[in-house]
Amino acid sequence: MTEPRIETEQDATRPLRDDIRFLGGVLGDTIRDHEGPEVFDLIERVRIEAFRVRREEVGRSAVAEMLHGVDIAVALPLIRAFTYFVLLANLAEDIQRDRRRAVHTGAGEPPQDSSLAATYRKLDAAALNGAEVADLLTDALVSPVITAHPTETRRRTVFDSQTKITELMRRRQRYAETEPERADLELRIRRQVLSLWRTALIRLARLRIQDEIAVGLRYYELTLLDVIPAINAEVRAALRSRWPGADLLTRPILRPGSWIGGDRDGNPYVTADVVRHAAAQASAVAFGRYLRDLVELEKTLAQSARLVQVTPEVAALAEAGYPDPAPHADEPYRRALHAIRARLTVTATAALGAPPADGITDADAAPYPTPRALLDDLDAIDVSMRATGDGLLADDRLAALRHAVETFGFHLQGLDMRQNSEVHEQVVAELLAWAGVHADYPSLPEHERVDLLAAELRTRRPLLGPHARLSDLAAGEVAIVRAAKDVVDTFGAEAVPNYIISMCTSVSDMLEAALLLKEGGLLDPGEPDGPPHCSVNIVPLFETIEDLRAGADTLAAALEVPVYRELVAAKGMRQEVMLGYSDSNKDGGYLAANWALYRAELDLVDVARKAGIRLRLFHGRGGTVGRGGGRSYDAILAQPAGAVHGSLRLTEQGEVIAAKYAEPGAAHRNLESLIAGTLESTLLDVEGLGADAEPSYELMDDLAARARAAYARLVHETPGFVEYFRQSTPVSEVGDLNIGSRPASRKPTSSVADLRAIPWVMSWSQARVMLPGWYGTGAALEEWVGGDPERLATLSDLYRRWPFFRTVLSNLAQVMAKSDLDIAARYAELVDDAALREHIFGMIREEHARTLRMHAAITGHEQLLADNPSLAESIHNRFPYLEPLNQMQVELLRRLRAGDDSELVKRGILLTMNGLATALRNSG
Repeated sequence: MTEPRIETEQDATRPLRDDIRFLGGVLGDTIRDHEGPEVFDLIERVRIEAFRVRREEVGRSAVAEMLHGVDIAVALPLIRAFTYFVLLANLAEDIQRDRRRAVHTGAGEPPQDSSLAATYRKLDAAALNGAEVADLLTDALVSPVITAHPTETRRRTVFDSQTKITELMRRRQRYAETEPERADLELRIRRQVLSLWRTALIRLARLRIQDEIAVGLRYYELTLLDVIPAINAEVRAALRSRWPGADLLTRPILRPGSWIGGDRDGNPYVTADVVRHAAAQASAVAFGRYLRDLVELEKTLAQSARLVQVTPEVAALAEAGYPDPAPHADEPYRRALHAIRARLTVTATAALGAPPADGITDADAAPYPTPRALLDDLDAIDVSMRATGDGLLADDRLAALRHAVETFGFHLQGLDMRQNSEVHEQVVAELLAWAGVHADYPSLPEHERVDLLAAELRTRRPLLGPHARLSDLAAGEVAIVRAAKDVVDTFGAEAVPNYIISMCTSVSDMLEAALLLKEGGLLDPGEPDGPPHCSVNIVPLFETIEDLRAGADTLAAALEVPVYRELVAAKGMRQEVMLGYSDSNKDGGYLAANWALYRAELDLVDVARKAGIRLRLFHGRGGTVGRGGGRSYDAILAQPAGAVHGSLRLTEQGEVIAAKYAEPGAAHRNLESLIAGTLESTLLDVEGLGADAEPSYELMDDLAARARAAYARLVHETPGFVEYFRQSTPVSEVGDLNIGSRPASRKPTSSVADLRAIPWVMSWSQARVMLPGWYGTGAALEEWVGGDPERLATLSDLYRRWPFFRTVLSNLAQVMAKSDLDIAARYAELVDDAALREHIFGMIREEHARTLRMHAAITGHEQLLADNPSLAESIHNRFPYLEPLNQMQVELLRRLRAGDDSELVKRGILLTMNGLATALRNSG
């Protein structure tokens, strides 16, 4: 009997290599046919040379020398070619992940961590008490919040082509090379690749906020409208089957949000009209989906009254359907659905100001007052169908529609509002002065500010009358809050669920926001003998390391203000706090910021416990590790005990949105990993430190202080650092090239503190330094160990046992694996001052080497990605595409800064930024 053949790693990756080779060949053929042999030959020579660089057959200058002086008319198709190579490679990798997952499942292997199947196994093994589970999952919420990002500017046509190519490639793998179906599919793939090549990757016009709103909503049509309700139904069913008496998840656990159109911190383009537009566009997506589903249901649910008996509720609905019921007299479900569609048409028309597609004109139809009323009608049909044994039909499109309405309501997603505390102070001061309450509010000490604001929150008197004369700033802020009130009145309270206060440092910062909400009509002071209430959660955002350290004290002090505590009580004693990963990292470096966040969470959990409130944390993570990125599942498990407590929110932005949510399979996996992490962190003991917790925390206090000092020596204390940063990265061009609707800096200064985190991280990523994701960590670890084997063993033990420390080092490894100091040296050559260049780049190179040594010593892994071979393979595969894009960007930056400011050069730089962001997949 022949022994079964053991699959090797080479066997496992062969389909991926074949897919990349095929797609690369198709793209190459397209370029040769449409750009000519000279352009194709240069691209091919550069590609081959890049492979030789990867194999270390030639030096790193080889590709740079080939591209030096290349005509911009040739450079642009070259940049586009390598960007599309990367885009197609990403697509092939996504297919490979699904392929390998199917192999593992088919082999009967246990489900992988981060899947709900694996989580259910862990919960079953823990034998949890139903009452305890119900308490911990009260108000359970997992909310990914989509935010705008400058590199996420690809056009819808590009996304559509990607989606079609992905589906065609999946179908292609089902057929042998000789089968005619495969040849037909390959022809169709060639058409799509040609369409891609003929489509501009990015728009020439400056990205408007309306465009960003449309980009964010694109993912609902692509995947989220289907995937989110399905996961909600699946999770609810799975948990209720395990604890049938606990009535778990009375509301869907997965409810998405957005900042696009509501986040005005440093973005002057967010206005009252934009707030209304963002909410209306989101609502239109939801209404459009419901109406399309109702059209399809009318076609399919044609059961005859001669064969089935409906409930009285459905019979009553049917009476309102079709003005002329004769053609459908014996089809009660079809008539009932028609009546529902008529009412929903009226509802959508009233909300959106125009009749929607797939609607019905019926003057007698009454609008639905709430999504619950619509759901009641759909539930009535469901109950009736199940009563006659038609549950199999009810479980199809009708169930999907019911789950969608329950999840998305009439609003689709919650639109968060956000503004900086400094702006609130200016506006509130102006309002108080206009109303004659206080002429110089900014001069007041903190305790007097709190007393004054608390008193104002108690009175029903508005500060402004109809003829108030305000500055443009104050008038605009008041108008925006009033627009939010209009949105809530139209689409429901969930349409604007949160108001976030950036750079929150005090209780008065929180009460100033509350006063603005009162002036806009979103906060009601209540009756003279009744408590106040606010439909919007007031959410402090603690961003810098100092603010994170003081955050718990700020929250505790706010809860001691009676009027604020009453507002929290009116929200079910639920308080949300947002933690800023980006600014804390920019402020103190990677390790110090991560530990400051962990410490802040420990302190906030303690305050919440003592104050008797339920804490919800909102994690302001970016795509890259320098902004809190990394695997979401691991990040959730790395939270301290009690920090998740059944709910969390986190931001999603940049290239990771497309990577996570542009394709249904990927969207399902990523969303279920968020829920899996939330359930495990809430219901199981995942920290693993036990009695060693406090000593471990003290050790991390020490390491964080050392890391912050090392980071500060470079970023905050080295003379000329800002100049080095601006010259050795494309940060200036990020601002000058109008990437995104938001300015690159909060204020018109050259300070690192005022620079936004996205361009800070993105610029280091483009230059392949990745500095925010590791700098200072090596120095801290080496100093603390000091050559002592026992201390090194202590860190190795923490790496094995503590999810937080393991995740910190794992994420560091991921970002360092994408760094390339030989490429970074090319960017450093752009710095005019040779002495400054050598000094600062020397510091970076030394710390990079030090960090690599310490990572290897602690983890025992000689290779950075020894624990993540799939990512290692991915980085290895895309190296030949990164090399030309980086070298071309340096070449064009040099030309631009030498005075060649032609539109084609600027466009070339923008294209390289987009290509590198696509290649790195989490660059900002």
